[in-house]
Amino acid sequence: MRRPYFILDVFTDQPFSGNPLAVVRECDDLDAARMQAVAAEFNLSETVFLQSPRDPVNTARARIFTPRRELPFAGHPTVGAAVLIGLTQAQSMLASRPVDVVLEEGVGDVRCTVSSIEGRATRAVFALPRLPAQAGEPPSRAALARALSLDVSDIGFEGHEPSVWSAGVGFTFAPLASRDALARARPDLAHWDAIGPADHPAVYAYARETFDPQRHVSARMFAPSLGIAEDPATGGAAAAFAGVCMACEKPEDGSHVIVIEQGYDMGRPSQIALTLHVADGALAGAEIGGGAVIVAEGVIDA
Repeated sequence: MRRPYFILDVFTDQPFSGNPLAVVRECDDLDAARMQAVAAEFNLSETVFLQSPRDPVNTARARIFTPRRELPFAGHPTVGAAVLIGLTQAQSMLASRPVDVVLEEGVGDVRCTVSSIEGRATRAVFALPRLPAQAGEPPSRAALARALSLDVSDIGFEGHEPSVWSAGVGFTFAPLASRDALARARPDLAHWDAIGPADHPAVYAYARETFDPQRHVSARMFAPSLGIAEDPATGGAAAAFAGVCMACEKPEDGSHVIVIEQGYDMGRPSQIALTLHVADGALAGAEIGGGAVIVAEGVIDA
């Protein structure tokens, strides 16, 4: 069956930057094995398959696949799918006001707000369906340094130590002492299995130094065993990073916006906005936001 698909660049307002995403529509009769085959064919970090919602009050069911496996939740597919739905199903409404989209994902219902950005692109913000929690024991500094082809002295800064957090999908977080160390990081597959978590062996490396002083964090994400050598922008990791921020920075009550740079080392600059809502010293809620632009569309026989 021929099915329409779109390619979007996500966490950017410019084509050919950000994180590319494939979104395939009209997938109600498509089984998981076929979805996995299509995701491998696109060979992007993730592909979204849109189906009719199980609950008719929601907008759509979204199934998310890397080239090698299905994920219960991911940020750039959520933003991209929400933007696509807004542009293709409610474009006239977007011209005057934001549009709400609810996506059914493996982690639960994800509520998104889609809005125009000065007529140049479209932006989506979603509330985390699950607050981040620690998800296991982190690797040692030495093990993480070996996995990233770095020196032990490159790991850690100002109270930030290796940790494992999940807001639906687990990531090992690697704080790096400098932007230079972040640029030098390279996965060493001979040591990769030692870094965990076992169900999602992905490392999110980050440093304080940024290219733009108006932003707050630089990051890179590596998941070679999932078919993702490096990801230009990782909203699911940014969601889990909210836990790192709370544990290491201990922000005051109120709302705090953290803008993350990612993809710069790949020539795919991306910006992810993470908003923390803190009450009584605890994380009460968080949101991920970013822009997306459609760059291609077509049909696939699947």
